[in-house]
Amino acid sequence: MTRRGFIGRTLSCGALFAASRLPSFADEPTVFPARGDYERLSLTYHAVKAGATAPFTLLHFSDTHLAATYPHEPQDVRENMRRRTVIFGGRQEEALRDTLAWARTNVDFIVHTGDVVDLGTEANFDLVRRYFGGWNVFGCVGNHEFEVGGRSQYGDHDAIIPELAKYYPFDPTFSSRVVNGVNFVALDNAFGGVTERQVSLFAQEEEKGLPIILCMHVPFFTPFILTAKAKFAKKAKGFDGRTPEPKRRDHLRQLNDSVTRGFIAHLKAQPLLKAILAGHLHIGLEERFSPTAMQYVVAGNYMFHAAEILVT
Repeated sequence: MTRRGFIGRTLSCGALFAASRLPSFADEPTVFPARGDYERLSLTYHAVKAGATAPFTLLHFSDTHLAATYPHEPQDVRENMRRRTVIFGGRQEEALRDTLAWARTNVDFIVHTGDVVDLGTEANFDLVRRYFGGWNVFGCVGNHEFEVGGRSQYGDHDAIIPELAKYYPFDPTFSSRVVNGVNFVALDNAFGGVTERQVSLFAQEEEKGLPIILCMHVPFFTPFILTAKAKFAKKAKGFDGRTPEPKRRDHLRQLNDSVTRGFIAHLKAQPLLKAILAGHLHIGLEERFSPTAMQYVVAGNYMFHAAEILVT
């Protein structure tokens, strides 16, 4: 497998009408003329021993939160996108473009674990088609993919899936891909839980007998992960046990849904599972999930974050 042959040769640099443009500051070439091409990327590095037939590298990123609109989209949608652009810094498309440019010459495989878009505008989905169309991108969708129409309102989940399939280069509900003897399995858990159908499909993947790397948007929550996210949101004091465990809606679904609880328990005892890749929290962390698997949560790509992983 060659790098360019696997992830594609072309990187589209076209731009759509963005809700707003914010100044560049630190990487302004006239101020820092000696900066490297990728210095603004914030990369972390991991190594996963999965039993691959040959070593390979992948770039894991998540939560790009593209915030673009066309002039013909409704005014309230364009105003909403302007507000969301300010929240995410206004450079999400640059972050996506830089990340893919890095991947083209430095890794063999690309995994994006959801929230490519911030809201489901026409312009945002056209950007997804443009940037992912020339690449062999694997992954899953996030909760923001289901905020249709650009109005911060979740639409009907099952009705939206066929629409997402028109833009994303993978099945939004469940998909798998084998790379050098390692089975990457991605599922839609955008709201924290999994379905009986997904559990059944995962069992079929297990029957292949290959080592598995699970890719999903929402991580499996633990007290450590919940407290880290709460600290990031300035709603907790630390890890000393005295801080009440924060409650998130997706976390509560994992606690209360019997299918999801059973799936998590099954995974903890599944020796084929070698790693879990997730996003959603906008912070980077890692924690042991099972005797054979670490859970890696990557920070937000909208801030130019990504993780390069060596799989052996």
